[in-house]
Amino acid sequence: MVRKYFLQQLGLLCMVSVIMILTNVIGYEMPLLDSIQGILVLCAIALFGLTLSKFMSRFIHLPSMMYVSLTGLLLACPISPVKETIIQVTSQVAFMAPATALGAFAGISLGKDLKDFAKMGWKLVVITLFVITGTFIFSAIVADLVLRATGAI
Repeated sequence: MVRKYFLQQLGLLCMVSVIMILTNVIGYEMPLLDSIQGILVLCAIALFGLTLSKFMSRFIHLPSMMYVSLTGLLLACPISPVKETIIQVTSQVAFMAPATALGAFAGISLGKDLKDFAKMGWKLVVITLFVITGTFIFSAIVADLVLRATGAI
């Protein structure tokens, strides 16, 4: 069961990796080899966290994202022996490259279920559009403020 899950997640990560590499190279003009290395490391972290989540779900039910985030944090924390390598390799991936892939998959998913979504009633559709728009706008505002405060832009 864990093996099948591992292979499914590996396939999905391979598809997402191609999108992220193209986004990183074309959109952010990062070197191809550096992009591939950085995304491979990020995918390895994600795959390990997802597999650990599937294994641990027998004992405790926590979101997969927690395991993925915790894996990344532990590998990049100051006491980690691989901290320098992880940070150096993953810093070659533009922050928005994974977000572009996520947006593409979210759009595909929304388009696939649009008929079912519309059947729920026009009020729910309008409310959802406001929520999505508000989330996007306020996320962009928060990101802009944080990036300006840290001097990144």
